[in-house]
Amino acid sequence: MLVSVDRAETRIALLEATGEVAKPAKAAAPATGGRGRGRAVSTAKPVDRMDGYRVAELYFERRGNRSIVGNIYKGKVDNVLPGLEAAFVDIGLDKNGFLHVDEIVLPGVETVRRGRGRDDGGKKISDLLKPGQEIVVQVVKDPLKSKGARLSMDLTIAGRYMVYTPTGEGVGVSKRLDDKERERLRKEVKGLDLDGGGAIVRTAAHGATRPDFERELQYLFKLHGVLQGRVDSTPAPGLVFQEADLSVRVVRDIFATDFERAIVDDEGQYQRLVSFFTRTAPELVERVELWQESKPLFESTGVDEVIDGLMSKRVDLPSGGYLLIDYAEAGTVIDVNSGSYVGRGKQARLEDVITKTNLEAAEEVVNQLRLRDIGGIIVIDFIDMARARNRDAVLKTLRSSLDDDRTKTFTAEISRLGLVEMTRQNVTEGVREIMSRACPTCDGEGVIRSEETIAIDVERRLREVALRAPRTHESFLVRLHPAVSAQFTGRGARVLHALEAQTGKLFHFTGSEGLKLDHFDVVMEGSKDEVSEAAIPFDVGDEVLVQIIEPHMYNVDDAVAKVDGYIISVVNGGAFVGERRLVRIDDAGRTAATAVLVGEDGQVIEGPARVLTVDGVESMPRRRGRRGGRRRSAVASGASPDPTPPES
Repeated sequence: MLVSVDRAETRIALLEATGEVAKPAKAAAPATGGRGRGRAVSTAKPVDRMDGYRVAELYFERRGNRSIVGNIYKGKVDNVLPGLEAAFVDIGLDKNGFLHVDEIVLPGVETVRRGRGRDDGGKKISDLLKPGQEIVVQVVKDPLKSKGARLSMDLTIAGRYMVYTPTGEGVGVSKRLDDKERERLRKEVKGLDLDGGGAIVRTAAHGATRPDFERELQYLFKLHGVLQGRVDSTPAPGLVFQEADLSVRVVRDIFATDFERAIVDDEGQYQRLVSFFTRTAPELVERVELWQESKPLFESTGVDEVIDGLMSKRVDLPSGGYLLIDYAEAGTVIDVNSGSYVGRGKQARLEDVITKTNLEAAEEVVNQLRLRDIGGIIVIDFIDMARARNRDAVLKTLRSSLDDDRTKTFTAEISRLGLVEMTRQNVTEGVREIMSRACPTCDGEGVIRSEETIAIDVERRLREVALRAPRTHESFLVRLHPAVSAQFTGRGARVLHALEAQTGKLFHFTGSEGLKLDHFDVVMEGSKDEVSEAAIPFDVGDEVLVQIIEPHMYNVDDAVAKVDGYIISVVNGGAFVGERRLVRIDDAGRTAATAVLVGEDGQVIEGPARVLTVDGVESMPRRRGRRGGRRRSAVASGASPDPTPPES
């Protein structure tokens, strides 16, 4: 287990052994102070990579956005909906929490768990709760997307070995333990005084003895007493109990004797974990180590690379196949592809190639579900297999891999089309949701309208503008994204010529790469000369620093630069493609210009004589001195290249 703590967030990575691994050496150094004063600090040995391990699970917690699962609130019933058999409870958050009738526990009232859509004669929710009633609830599922938190009145207080349920009864034992250990633990906890409540023995209790349970119960009873006192004194709605932070929760719930060590890169957090284990599991204290190397822990162990890969939809498989993971509101779809894998040798058969790819995919799908913490409905589209025994082998591999997943899952049978439907419990936001946000351009859709589509829409709007404009308005200056205006000015400006012939108006374009792709704004309209004066970005004689982006299509010695979609043909610029060069404008038109290279001494770099044209649109070129002489300007050109040259 690796624990990395900094100002903004806490990150935890659980690593699983993939084969034989050597046990690391460790050193001890005297503690530097704090609660660990006088205790030897177990120091982690430097590592370049965690050879023999792979990252199995990741947990993130941001300082301003902690999970509220496990928090207990004194809430007030806001609304009771008999049709949904549920109530909405105000617990002091932005959105009300959701409380289903099956999660209602009231003193002296016996309720029957009916399940969704069943009516076995239990009390109606309108008989159990009333608007304005104050109740104590616990969050069992974080608010996700547009939904509020999921609540329960069946409170639980978690310890390391046991979960105490004040309103429960009896003792249960985790089903993740083998039958022999479960039977032993039942004997250890038999006859424990639970103070009228119930308890669940956790997986972490493997090997625990009766004194361990008795000691922890006293601690849980004390927490329950503090909780009751806060409930009595706190007005509704309000928080009465907050779960521990991420690192303590994970080591409490997961870290056990089958973990080799926990490496922590923050001394304060290291001392907290040592203190926690000293109180709850002294035998594990020596397994907590402090990372004191200059190289960051996650970078040194390769975890940062894994985290970076979580944003990618594609996951490669060992033999050359790959997975594509598509997220949607209703669920997640994982598509399996054979990719470059075609089998080995001349005797390779298609069914064998498909089966091997699917078997690799079955294991990797589970790895990705755990790593990305994907929950909800999941559909896996395996490659179609002809033989039933191969489908069974893939499903068996999938279910076997899911045995290592601590999150509840349900898997349906594989269909003849190779589809597997499954569900995975979704309690908190996954790593991807924490690290990302919806794209501001497409709002999470993943696609936007193309430049051609937007240009067609702009053309319709320009016709409407021309139709409504006064007769004295001959010309218009329109602000568009350069990629959209290029649809009008490219290929000899045929689209622009046709539009102007149809409307009897002239259109000039301006804009920059910083605009939204669908931006449209008529910034000026008036006479031909007035608009032309404002529209053409350069005067003849202006010296401009440009990025030369591509060779000229027809004149091999020349090149093309672009400034926010405005094309500049650079004489003798072919040898400088990819470089920033100073040029002097020789001729400027509505959509394009020609320029010559200028040296450091201000002299023109001469080249072969030829006649160069501008943009094929009627416009009188400007001459030096129109605005008071030559000026210099530095222009950053980041527009994508237009494959067509400036036309005359």
